[in-house]
Amino acid sequence: MRLMWDVLSALIPPAVVATVFCVAIYTLLRKEMAPRTSDGRLVEEVESASPQRADGKAAADGDAKEAEDASGEVHGSKEETDGR
Repeated sequence: MRLMWDVLSALIPPAVVATVFCVAIYTLLRKEMAPRTSDGRLVEEVESASPQRADGKAAADGDAKEAEDASGEVHGSKEETDGR
């Protein structure tokens, strides 16, 4: 029984060091591989900075939809005048 405790006590410090090393590598990789925008900011920082509406969507999503609708109206009126 004494021999088993000697072996365990000898293995505990390397096991602790290995665990700390693995956690540090995991944290580093998770931080470095996080999704980013084209300008290098983290996606979650951008999402937290944009105002949220009551339905949980960002206000920018609604603005993008309105811009698409407006561009469709502009393209639609051009097609009518060209006779296409």
